[in-house]
Amino acid sequence: MGATMLRDQIKLSQLRALIAVAESGNFGEAGLQLGVSQSAVSHAIASLEAEMGIVLCARGRHGAQLTPVGERMVKHAQSMMGLLDEMEREANIAKGLKGGDVRISVFRSVATHVLPDIIARFHERLPNINFSITEYQGDDLCEGALRRGQADVGFTCLPTADDFEAWELFRDEYIVLFPPKAKIPPDPITWDVLHQFPLILPNETDYCFTLIRQHFEKLNQPLRAAYQIKEDSTIVGMVMRGLGATVIARLAAEPLPPEIQVRQLPVPLERVIRAIVLQDALLPPAVYAFLDALRTASYPERSPSQLPQAS
Repeated sequence: MGATMLRDQIKLSQLRALIAVAESGNFGEAGLQLGVSQSAVSHAIASLEAEMGIVLCARGRHGAQLTPVGERMVKHAQSMMGLLDEMEREANIAKGLKGGDVRISVFRSVATHVLPDIIARFHERLPNINFSITEYQGDDLCEGALRRGQADVGFTCLPTADDFEAWELFRDEYIVLFPPKAKIPPDPITWDVLHQFPLILPNETDYCFTLIRQHFEKLNQPLRAAYQIKEDSTIVGMVMRGLGATVIARLAAEPLPPEIQVRQLPVPLERVIRAIVLQDALLPPAVYAFLDALRTASYPERSPSQLPQAS
């Protein structure tokens, strides 16, 4: 039988029956799985074998076992059903994207410097999607918003709990800021240069402070904060006025006054920015479309990511 004739003869019900028999090992269980009778499964397999001219299953008292060619054919059948599932997914997304809402929980530096461009590009393609953006202050508030159902997608640099799926988007390096009039050698600076200045750092409850402290401890470097400040912009302002130096994530420091001197740490440090969703959450099509946009967006120091697909 020619390829075109075979393609015209094979039915999706036959492929589903073949896959079910492969998974269950007998016609009776396959019928229960598909919601049809055992004889219907047997007939579907027999018809498929007749149309293809090969034996797919060896029948016996202990069930049905795929033949070697049957094992190869079931892989093709699974691929075909997977493509159909993908077509259905795309169709459902298209139907659902005439409108929709995406609720985002995000910290300030990503909300300011990353999200606007992504949303603008997203709206060029899908202008009818509404966005609700909540900027959080505490490091644990992002996960809380998702757990309470107040947000669909979160952005965080924290390690995430087991009930979340997280995908790396990009990495944000920590830099050293020195006052405008300080005499600082060019990169690479030494730890001795940094230790000459009072340090202006985040509050101890801030995860960025934890990262900095762990980095210094790992390298056996002392870390003594002359000031501990909540707001990033205040830290930058104090450096600008000559009150000390700071170690700060680049995105958090922006926009930087041009007079401030920027150097790299003697040993690099970076934070990982991730998108997170609740595991097994029933996300609307608009959210999946936004996750696709995150996956293909351009970021500073961008790293490849794998974001969840609609199912």
